[in-house]
Amino acid sequence: MRSWGTLTAVCLGTFMLLLDVTIVVVALPDMAGSLHASLGDLQWVVDGYALALAALLLGAGAAADILGRRRVHVIGVALFAAASLLCGLASGPELLVAARALQGIGGAAMFATTLPLLASVYQGRQRSAALGVWGAVSGGAAAVGPVLGGLIAEGPGWRWIFYVNLPVSVVAVWLTLRAVPESRGPRGMRVDWAGTASFALFAGGATYAVVRAGEDGWTAPATLTAFAAAALALAAFVLVERRAAHPLLDLSLLRRPAFVGTMLGAFAFNGVAFGGIAYLSIWMQTLLGMSPVRAGLTLLPLTAVSMVVAVLVGRLLHGVPAWLTVGGGLLLIASGTLCQAVLDAGSDWTALVPGFVLVGVGTGFVAPTVAGAALAAVPAERSGMAGGAVNTVRQLGYALGVAVFGTVLTSRMTGRLPDGAARALAGGGAGALRGAFPEHTLRAAFASGLDGALVVAGLAGTVAGALVLVLVRAGRPVHRKTSGAAPEKKTAAAEATAARG
Repeated sequence: MRSWGTLTAVCLGTFMLLLDVTIVVVALPDMAGSLHASLGDLQWVVDGYALALAALLLGAGAAADILGRRRVHVIGVALFAAASLLCGLASGPELLVAARALQGIGGAAMFATTLPLLASVYQGRQRSAALGVWGAVSGGAAAVGPVLGGLIAEGPGWRWIFYVNLPVSVVAVWLTLRAVPESRGPRGMRVDWAGTASFALFAGGATYAVVRAGEDGWTAPATLTAFAAAALALAAFVLVERRAAHPLLDLSLLRRPAFVGTMLGAFAFNGVAFGGIAYLSIWMQTLLGMSPVRAGLTLLPLTAVSMVVAVLVGRLLHGVPAWLTVGGGLLLIASGTLCQAVLDAGSDWTALVPGFVLVGVGTGFVAPTVAGAALAAVPAERSGMAGGAVNTVRQLGYALGVAVFGTVLTSRMTGRLPDGAARALAGGGAGALRGAFPEHTLRAAFASGLDGALVVAGLAGTVAGALVLVLVRAGRPVHRKTSGAAPEKKTAAAEATAARG
């Protein structure tokens, strides 16, 4: 039972938590109509989950090393299930956003423990096979999320996107308690609660500031106050990490150009490649009249190409330097995003296909190699920290990407529509505006906003890709000395973190 039980339990949890990053995207218009949600509400439905996941990932991993990884994993699944039930029962956007944040907390406990649990059970070839299956499940979850979300939203309704997590969670808890042995980290570890709290305040404050900028303007008091609070939280995080005995992030790693470049690349990757998809889905459904299923299926050129390229990169480009795969992949993603910025009032979704394919190719280069690049940039004893950091900044990049692109979208629309109408249109309220504005005006305004957001994404990806090429190429791989039983452990850490993609 334990041979495959552990892998099944961990993969079930991983599939759920990563699926819920993307599954809500195509259901946003239905959520907006059902809950009378604004654009800001929809942004937080996506970002509340991603931010909680990013902010607590490193802290949850440290807590699991002390309290027991299986115990924390089970608590995470149970919390995720309870939050999923609250999401499905939400009667308003505020409750849905709060429940999504609670989901993210549970997801962080699950995500932080999945790979350590696998590493504690499987060894040698069995471990490699388990990590391969886990990696495939991770990639598949993100790929099928929009399609599955569309099927559920068009069928029983968007609330069942969350209800389906309940039976899966019950099975995952049962399997974990039955088949997964308890494991802990080295003795003497401490959880950096102050660092966790200050980082969470920084991430949440920065994202809130960008969302407020889209609603009130960049110089509004609420926006400036939120930016100031985020800056203070970041300063506090730096001070705490410099003094902590067991920091979340060893700040000396930031002196390594290759590590800094990899973190920049990981941050830009998720934001540039996926931050605008929510708005493309709203455009397709509310302006083009597509069903949730069709809107989800339009992303297949991106997801299918990325999975095929990722497999080929893993098999054929082993040993190719990370500055080339990560930096070059980001430049491809940036090019694909810019290729999508060709929309006008008469465009349909097929205008996006060439750009989707390019983004998919770039994603196939970056996803399987960015974590390995982070590992190669740090000493072996910092492998776990580097792996957690790269996943943290990926989720943070996605959250900020959603916020920034939404702000750009609405600001571009205000050149053609009044402020209130622009925000309503971006939030999926095209139906309520059709009596006041011609259809051509609405489509032209949304297309203009999308073009602006895609151009900003493409430029950001270009700058990030260039920085990766310079910084990661300038850094030299760390020489790792191992002896005795250590090679098995350190190699496992490298394999596990690289599988996160």
